[in-house]
This record gives sequence, C-alpha cells and structure tokens, in this order.
Amino acid sequence: MSDADTPHDAPFDFDRLLKLIELMEKHGLTEISLRRGTEKWKLRRGPETGVPLMTTGFPAPAPVLMAQGGTAPASEPPQPASKSDGSVTINSPTVGTYYASPTPDDPPFVSIGSLVQPETVVCIVEAMKVFNQIPAEVSGTIVEVLVKNGDSVEFGQPLFRVRPG
Repeated sequence: MSDADTPHDAPFDFDRLLKLIELMEKHGLTEISLRRGTEKWKLRRGPETGVPLMTTGFPAPAPVLMAQGGTAPASEPPQPASKSDGSVTINSPTVGTYYASPTPDDPPFVSIGSLVQPETVVCIVEAMKVFNQIPAEVSGTIVEVLVKNGDSVEFGQPLFRVRPG
C-alpha cells in the first residue's frame, strides 16, 4: 500500500519511523517534522535543554511525538589554540550561520570573561532551518569570540578561545 493509499487517520508505520531515525543519525540531523492530514510528529535527537531557540517568525507545529533516537552529533572537541597562552578553541560542529543569542533582542549566551562548563550553551549554529545549540565541552573562561553574529561558519571552524580552568 503506498502513502497515497494510506488513510489519513492511520498511524505512521513503525518500521518507517525506525528507518527515519537511522537516516537522521546517519546524516547528522537533529530534528525533523512530519505531517499527514491532522497528525503531526516532531522527532528530535539529543538532549532537550532549557535555553529557548531562535524562531523564524512562523509558528512551530505542535508536536505530537518527541523521539529521542540517539544522541546529537558530537561537535569538534576543544583544540589547542595557535597562541602559546594555553587556551583551547570551541569549534563549530557543522556548517551554518552563527548566532550569539537565542533571539536578536536577547543578550549573547557568553561573552569575553564568561565562565563556562562543558554543558554551557555558548551559541547557536543554524543549518537548514535547524537551530543547533552548541555546548562549550570544556570548563574555563571565554577569552576571545572569533566570529560575529550572523557570520557563516564552516565545520571545525574555531568560534571561541577559552582559557581552561
């Protein structure tokens, strides 16, 4: 039976749902929304944090299902900086657009002098309308912000310099 032949009130096929989760993991997707008739599903991989995400100005569909199909793709681990001051960098885990704050009216997640822990959200990188919260993955103090709000960033590009501690 094809999707066109499936009644709109029929549940989603569980085997297809599992395949979708596998594809999300394989391609590093963190969120996907599905809709058929009045039924809406939203699948999200990785931890849910309390930090609000930026919005595109369109109302988000109300989720019917939240599936934690694995963990979020790991970002690049902090790397030693080229300077000899012992600092490390927090690198972008994906290609996208860098945002320093959850919304344009909010203050930045972190700034120079901010103390961070491994789970501290330091920024958002938007890739294909998915807003990925980037954790510090290191304890220390932000000593330099290496990109500007709205800049395009590449995979592995240093975003911040951190003095461990």
